[in-house]
Amino acid sequence: MPYLHVRQKTGNYDAWKQVFDKSGDARIDAGSKGGEVFQSATNPNEVVVLLEWDEVDLAQTFAQSKEFQQMLQGGGGKGQPDVLVLNETDDPVT
Repeated sequence: MPYLHVRQKTGNYDAWKQVFDKSGDARIDAGSKGGEVFQSATNPNEVVVLLEWDEVDLAQTFAQSKEFQQMLQGGGGKGQPDVLVLNETDDPVT
């Protein structure tokens, strides 16, 4: 299962999250199956987003899209996000 992992610093988490939440339809239309948003335990304005996808190509295409950039920067994202497309391994961890 492919995942899109994004680490982003924000100027204001609440403002960033509002823009992120409003972009849900664009993520679904691009093929995202949903995901989770995490905040750093030491800096609430640093977030990690983990989105699940059916296909690696769809995740990569979305990561390069204008909608993706607007989602991250529109609510006050700071700097360049750290973006990785990941494949889940077959071996579960405990």
